[in-house]
Amino acid sequence: MEPPPEPPPDRHPEVRYETVDGVAVLTLDAPSRRNALTVEMAHELVAAVERAEADAEVGALVVTGGAHFCAGADRAVLAAAGADPVRDDHYVALGAVYDAFTRVGTVGLPTIAAVRGAAVGAGLNLALATDLRLVSHTARLLPGFVQAGWRAGEKAPRGIHPGGGHFTLLQRAGGRETAAAMGLFAEEVDGDRAVALGVAWAAYDDEVVLGSALALAGRVARDPQLARRMVASFRRETASGGLPWEVAVELERSPQMWSLRRRHDA
Repeated sequence: MEPPPEPPPDRHPEVRYETVDGVAVLTLDAPSRRNALTVEMAHELVAAVERAEADAEVGALVVTGGAHFCAGADRAVLAAAGADPVRDDHYVALGAVYDAFTRVGTVGLPTIAAVRGAAVGAGLNLALATDLRLVSHTARLLPGFVQAGWRAGEKAPRGIHPGGGHFTLLQRAGGRETAAAMGLFAEEVDGDRAVALGVAWAAYDDEVVLGSALALAGRVARDPQLARRMVASFRRETASGGLPWEVAVELERSPQMWSLRRRHDA
């Protein structure tokens, strides 16, 4: 993969990066458009993920967005793709938005999304790409693809087909019924309902969502080497409905022996 371009020096960064006790915190920071992903912002997010992964002292990653998690792909990106989907620069631009959440989903670190406000479309994909989600009670999780036509006020509403593996991400988090209700039938859920469906782990008041995510991430981040080994095993074992038990036993044997020897030699 080609490294994302550096933002112009006079442009305000829209992804803030900081580390807290071994946890890399990536904060989307474009409140005027509710953190909708432009191509430039997507490149910044990928660069921040790469930075966290390259830092041996980082053991976990938290993605958040302040009062608004992410309103999806920026309208200009979607409009350009709609005008000429096969034009190379339009295709590449939409691909950059996909890269933002697929890179979060493949980073070699345990990941948590701390979600306040709305997570819509590609923004919902971003949250679902993480290993775990903590949400506010009033968070709004909605695909937004089918609803696009309604919001435009069209007489014959025309929505957008989901992209970025949306159905797969929904089913992985909440199962087939949830994927059908949200993905096919445009159901919106709040934070408490997301927890009931298994799409999120816990719901909190707005002001403690991020702190709760940092506390949880901090447990595994204390040992970055172990964190990276554990998350690799976790994803392999839980992908596509999980592995047979006997296969999982063998898969875990090598990293467990490594950790026992490392502890003995410490």
